[in-house]
Amino acid sequence: MSSLTPFARAAKEYPMSAPTPVPPTEAITAVLTDRYDLAVRTMVQLPIGQGTINYRATCDGSDVFVKHYPPGTDTAAEQRAVALSELARHHAIPAAPIVLNRHAELIDDSTGYAVSVWEWMPGRVVTTLNTGQCARAGDVLGRIHAAFAPLPESAMPSTEADTWFRVDPARLASTVDSLMDVITERIKAGTADAFDVHASQTLNERRTMLDRIPGLISELPPSLTTQVLHGDYSPVNLLYAGDDLTAVLDFRPPSPFLVAYDLGRMAFYPNTVACDPDWMESARTLIRAYQAANPAVADADILACGRVALLQLLGSLYGVKQHYLKPGLFQDDLDEFWTLRHRTAAALLDHLEEVDQLLADLIASTGR
Repeated sequence: MSSLTPFARAAKEYPMSAPTPVPPTEAITAVLTDRYDLAVRTMVQLPIGQGTINYRATCDGSDVFVKHYPPGTDTAAEQRAVALSELARHHAIPAAPIVLNRHAELIDDSTGYAVSVWEWMPGRVVTTLNTGQCARAGDVLGRIHAAFAPLPESAMPSTEADTWFRVDPARLASTVDSLMDVITERIKAGTADAFDVHASQTLNERRTMLDRIPGLISELPPSLTTQVLHGDYSPVNLLYAGDDLTAVLDFRPPSPFLVAYDLGRMAFYPNTVACDPDWMESARTLIRAYQAANPAVADADILACGRVALLQLLGSLYGVKQHYLKPGLFQDDLDEFWTLRHRTAAALLDHLEEVDQLLADLIASTGR
């Protein structure tokens, strides 16, 4: 993994055309000044995000959140994501208001440093939610799904869902083997570290788990709902002040996918399952609040959400794959997330019958 700091990596990867590259902070400060009429006093990079480089800018009168999109980003798609966030806000979803540039554009890509600018929102990220926070997260997710269900894009075929159902365990096993080969070479060279030892163990366990994927897919209900979702609804994209959910962040472009995925991922989030001994009660609280906020949700989507969450975890090597093939901006965080995701997959497999019963009870409690 590169020893460069995030700032140094950004300067190396995204140089300006001048003989001496302008540091990203200075270049983005100039964008905020020239394109947003913001008088920036300080700008600090935040240790969050893997796909964008994020900053807190203190300006005269207020702070703003600045999201810098790397070169090659589909800014047209990102504009649709920003528009979806604004739509949610108009439906009384707590989302950060976008700050338009002087030409009333959602994203400024007039320079080599494409950015979006947002009002700074109060609150903090909480990765393991208490009962009140679970209820609030479920309520807001239910209201997001209810608000987005009528969108024209929600009625479009979901190519992403079609691909998701055709996951290839053999291909996943091949990727696991490739990662194991890297670790083996490190062991032979005497350069293996503690994470290599841990990764070897978890990858071997994951390879065994892959045999469960075809059966789990075949047992899903024949028809699951797809519609426009938040796209990345998880604790890392929620801000809380106490039990109050103050902001939902980082909506993705509107593309239909499984309702059961969005719900299951949040209800059985890795930090919750791996770190909270009462994780099933937390899931019960969250899903019950979701049902109350989105009563039109199909029973099949509730019943399937645990297994869909499990299948998503089993079919993903996110974190460990980056470690060995292309490290992320904050790879230590990804390493830890791999561990939590793997532990969660094992826990859901071990308690699958109990999870199924929990979801059946929640359906029965609605009296439908």
